[in-house]
Amino acid sequence: MRRIISTITLSLFIMGNIANAESIARVMKSDGDVTLKPMGEQTFLADIKAGHGINNGDAIRIGEVGFAIVIFIDDKSVVKIRENTEFQFIDSPNTRTLELHQGTIFNTITKQKGGKTFRVETPVSVASVKGTEFAAVSDPAGIDQFFCQQGNFDVYNSVSGQTINVQPGQQAISSALGTLTQQPFDPADYPDEPEGEIEDIEQETEEVEEEPVSEEEVEFDTEEAEPQLDEIQTEPQTQPEAPEPQAPPSTPEASSPYGLGLGIGSVTIDGMLYNQFALRPEFNFGKLGVGLDLVLYIDNEGNIRPNEWDIKNNPSVIMDKILYVRWGQKQDPFWIKLGALDNVTLGYGGLLMGYSNMMEFPTVRQLGINTGLNFGNYSTELFMSNVKDLSRGGTLVGFRGTYKVSKAFPLTIGANIVMDVNQFSGMKDGDDDSYPDIFDDFPDDKKLWSDTDDDGLADKDGGSEEPGIGWDKDGDGDNEIANWAGGTDIEDLKGTPFSIKNNKASVMAYAFDVGYPVFSNKIVSLLVYSEFNFLNIPKAGNEGTEFYREAKSGSGFSIPGVRISLFKFLNINVEYRLKSGYYVPQFFDQSYDITRVIPIYRGDSTFVSTKDMQLFPDESMKGDLSGYYGSMSADIFGFGSLSGSYANLTSATDTVKSFIAALNLNPDKIPKLSVATAYYQRNNDRNPFDFGNPSVNTILGYRLGYEVSKGVSVIWDFRQFYRDDGTGELKPIKQTTIETAFDI
Repeated sequence: MRRIISTITLSLFIMGNIANAESIARVMKSDGDVTLKPMGEQTFLADIKAGHGINNGDAIRIGEVGFAIVIFIDDKSVVKIRENTEFQFIDSPNTRTLELHQGTIFNTITKQKGGKTFRVETPVSVASVKGTEFAAVSDPAGIDQFFCQQGNFDVYNSVSGQTINVQPGQQAISSALGTLTQQPFDPADYPDEPEGEIEDIEQETEEVEEEPVSEEEVEFDTEEAEPQLDEIQTEPQTQPEAPEPQAPPSTPEASSPYGLGLGIGSVTIDGMLYNQFALRPEFNFGKLGVGLDLVLYIDNEGNIRPNEWDIKNNPSVIMDKILYVRWGQKQDPFWIKLGALDNVTLGYGGLLMGYSNMMEFPTVRQLGINTGLNFGNYSTELFMSNVKDLSRGGTLVGFRGTYKVSKAFPLTIGANIVMDVNQFSGMKDGDDDSYPDIFDDFPDDKKLWSDTDDDGLADKDGGSEEPGIGWDKDGDGDNEIANWAGGTDIEDLKGTPFSIKNNKASVMAYAFDVGYPVFSNKIVSLLVYSEFNFLNIPKAGNEGTEFYREAKSGSGFSIPGVRISLFKFLNINVEYRLKSGYYVPQFFDQSYDITRVIPIYRGDSTFVSTKDMQLFPDESMKGDLSGYYGSMSADIFGFGSLSGSYANLTSATDTVKSFIAALNLNPDKIPKLSVATAYYQRNNDRNPFDFGNPSVNTILGYRLGYEVSKGVSVIWDFRQFYRDDGTGELKPIKQTTIETAFDI
């Protein structure tokens, strides 16, 4: 039916224009095998050059070698056309359509006059816009791709009837099977454009009138207008541009200039239940986006929890109000994001993969930074988990740099450096006095931290300079330590509390990698790579103390690694891994903040254990291991996505395994569902499938939203991990947030 309507519309305009055929567009540049089939003809003419007029109903074909650039006369919209492309121009009062039979076109569309809609129509799909910059790729096999650079547009699948909106940095993939999916695209996936700056083209056509102009009246300097063929040749299909290895980025924020989220519900913080009231406004201005989190926590007596708004004693709480600030996307020359970070991966993920600084939110609010530069064949990326940690002497920081040899030989070389400056800074310190809360006798007072004899009076600064008042280390009524019947025995006095300022436990890691794309087309792509990882753990603490650890080091190699993509719907990653010494893959993973440093309780004593102490308790973990790693992610026919990974490293005496799984459902496909995600992770364990006996490496959770009415959802956010309960047994730590969210 759609084809019949298009044919009728075209026929009417053929009859209306046959007596006085006027040009709606002109060829500005061309080279190679560029031919045109005039309206009403059956064959393509040869050798059309710059200056050739295009009438309504004409069709253009580019052969195996060639390109063309066309500009519409009335609104100066530009279409760039690559080799092996054929399409037809169909213009009506309400729509301007490029009927793309096959091939690749790049469209820079200005706002259409009179509200006219610009469309790219293929045998499978229709993309509708009113002003944007995007590329369309149509394969005769029935796979369409639409890449959005600026603005946004809708894509309709004519088989299933499904429609989605595509934002900057995203692509829509539509198939003859009726599937239509939306996902971010890597800059390397964007097709190579024919050369020719839009500004130059517009300057050349400033004097072109909108009235009908015959071809003889227009003169063009074709010698100057046409670039040489070797300047616009794209690289061979067997050597596609190497993509920067990254985990799938998060979906870009909405392009609407303003949005307001409202959250009302309950949340547990430090073991206490609070009612939550939160305003979450968002502002978007071009490449700039800002999201705020303005929240109040109210206890069952109606008192507002002061910690979030105590600006006088803790100015850093101002930074806690920033949910995110972003500028640009990762493919831009400069990009940056501050605040909440999710799914950060450096390189091929041997050191840092899928990291999130939101795992302890809202109990712990972090201000992360992720930024980078792209210039020529070089790119850099900087990552920091929590800027606020710098004042405490430690944070997780990473840097990556890459170099691509050339388009003709797209070998990419990369290097990573990841460092946790002080793992101990991961312990909560509410009053920011360098004494973590679990060791601080006065966790809410920045000036007090030690009560040696446990009598409730601080060892110093107790509010009085008189002897015996507020300064009493041994409970005998004065400020002298004595060993007599009226006081506390010296051996019963507590030691000096643990301080982050005086203790440091760092981790240093670095990696080198190389990657080469063997081939890439619209059906399948293959990337081969190798990664070399090194983990160095310096000595910490004094020998003989409970915080002492020996220096350790180890290495890991992925030789080779293979990444395969099929139809852009199924992605498979396989590696053969070698491990030597004290090293585990993905040491900095999604749950790193939870396992970074944990308290260990033994009777009346409290110790801390860093992640390396948990993973490498003794020399039995030092042995050499080898094995395989595999991961897969797949689109579930538009209803969601499923991903998972499994690793198995073995030796004659030991086995280390990892398992990760995640499920994301598309709420647009399921009535009353506003969000649905679930995940399970258990890395570097003896048996990750022993669900009845979890370990400290186990973390699971879900986020489920039920849409009560339009724009109103009830959201359950649940997270669970495991900690030592003081007896050597693990107990579950459950964190649940329930809120009613409003999109205003």
